[in-house]
Amino acid sequence: MTQVSARPIAITLGDACGIGPEIVLKAFAGGLGVPAVVIGDPSFLAREATRLGLALQIEQVERCDRLPTERVNGLTPVPVLASATLPVDLPVGQLDARAGDAAYRFIADAATLAMNGDVRAVVTAPINKEALHRAGHDYPGHTELLAKLAGDVPVRMMLANHELRTVLVTIHLALRDALDTLSRELIRETLAITHAALCAAGIKAPRIAVAGVNPHAGEGGAFGREEIELIAPAIADAKALGIDASGPYPPDTVFMRARGFSQFDVVIAMYHDQGLIPVKYLGMDEGVNITIGLPYVRTSPDHGTAFDLAGRLDERGQGLADPSSLLAALHQADILSRANRPGNTG
Repeated sequence: MTQVSARPIAITLGDACGIGPEIVLKAFAGGLGVPAVVIGDPSFLAREATRLGLALQIEQVERCDRLPTERVNGLTPVPVLASATLPVDLPVGQLDARAGDAAYRFIADAATLAMNGDVRAVVTAPINKEALHRAGHDYPGHTELLAKLAGDVPVRMMLANHELRTVLVTIHLALRDALDTLSRELIRETLAITHAALCAAGIKAPRIAVAGVNPHAGEGGAFGREEIELIAPAIADAKALGIDASGPYPPDTVFMRARGFSQFDVVIAMYHDQGLIPVKYLGMDEGVNITIGLPYVRTSPDHGTAFDLAGRLDERGQGLADPSSLLAALHQADILSRANRPGNTG
């Protein structure tokens, strides 16, 4: 039985050769607590549920506002909006361009639903970037692809858990290229996007710390001039706009000052690993990737496709993948999208 429901959260299946399908099914088996619809291949998910020994019924739906409600074996069926069809001979735990192409189509369909207002948020299961590239979709990752699908809007990656938030100025670039890409304008834009996103999430006056890029934040130019010539001027620009930004702070201590949100609500990091290592060190199962700047809320688990775990079963015949980070991403998407405010970028 189906019924008209509140706008659900869309969950993409991710790269089907990885653990995405398994963690999606396990999340539903444990009870989500919020209305959600999977964007994927219903037949593939049904086969995967059987392989994992999960007593889940997969139900293909045609509309996001009409989801199944009648329980089967004590569980509500998993609603799936059919997108790309996955081949039956897809190798589990191995790189395959066909999975990369399907993952792209799942994302594109979910983004369209979000921009049309059919779903209130998007949670994306992990993709494999090489599989995406082999399929002809040349994007560094989810963040850049979603920005393109939304009309080339400026976006940033935020990593968050219950103790720390960090936003990246540059994302998927070689370190040398990231340093060459840094500019006063890029840092200022990052500060503005971050401020707007946290305000939309309910933080009235976000306290934003900005990390330096050099040891000891350059120590007055002794170890580099980026702090003097790029970062400090961008902070001054942001302050002139009423943004509570401060720094640049030494990168090796600023994250500790922000832990538990004691002194800062978020830290702006200059490049990928500078920002991601502290969040991931605090716990991979709790970290959530949030794309800020999009016209809708998008979150994702803070881990990859884990080909080494995909398809493996323990001695009890159960899959090894842990859905905790996906559930954390779903929880964040639910909280952020409940605000339902214009400009809520989560």
